[in-house]
Amino acid sequence: MSGLVCRDVVARYRHGGDVLHGVDLDGPHGAITALIGPNGSGKSTLLKAIVGIVRARGSVVIDGDDARAMTAAERARRVAYVPQRSLLSAPLPVHVVVAQGRFTHRHSFARMRDEDRAAVQSAMADADVEHLACRPFTELSGGEAQRVLIARALATGASVVLLDEPTSSQDVRHALELHAVLGRLRERETAIVACLHDLSEVRGLADRAVLLDAGRVHAAGPAAEIVSNEHVAQVYGVEIVDGAGLGYRMLDRTGGPS
Repeated sequence: MSGLVCRDVVARYRHGGDVLHGVDLDGPHGAITALIGPNGSGKSTLLKAIVGIVRARGSVVIDGDDARAMTAAERARRVAYVPQRSLLSAPLPVHVVVAQGRFTHRHSFARMRDEDRAAVQSAMADADVEHLACRPFTELSGGEAQRVLIARALATGASVVLLDEPTSSQDVRHALELHAVLGRLRERETAIVACLHDLSEVRGLADRAVLLDAGRVHAAGPAAEIVSNEHVAQVYGVEIVDGAGLGYRMLDRTGGPS
């Protein structure tokens, strides 16, 4: 199967027991796959295991190739990862941070090529951070910083994109704009896997969902089937009340629907 395929993934941190217990995940091209589950269920750990930040056993296959046989640079070209927050502490300008997404496409000290600059510019436009280009990354708000990290991931041109709570720091408008960006990536046949907390967001955005509970897959399949009263009650201990939440849609600059 093309895209991302994980089988029997087991992971643990250095001090402590296993966090993931034989997790399977399919992230096909042209689809948004939501990772859902209560806090501590292993969602973020699974993303880190896929990119090699956390050591794991099991199989991770990217477009038919074993990730364990790839160099770190090759894996970074194939899989882009957007964490919840960055550890970057240097006051680099935003355009430099986004350009980091192109490092694995050129030799260490080679200058940016036209195609690199075009990729960076396109990514900044998609993530709505062009106006922040010269701002120091360390002076950004949480939502602004998250969009810059998303732009850096888009600049890689990776066929698989992993996002950890991408809308958690976003205001309503930027969250909807991010949904539009992910929709465009889906149309380009990118495989997208995102950890999401808001189950109404999952219903409206994702094609597929994988529900984790205590490091194990409780259920997986079409998002509309997984975000159901049966599964949500069993894992979260709550009942879905349809129509109880707020809904939003984008407006253009004149105040009309976009």
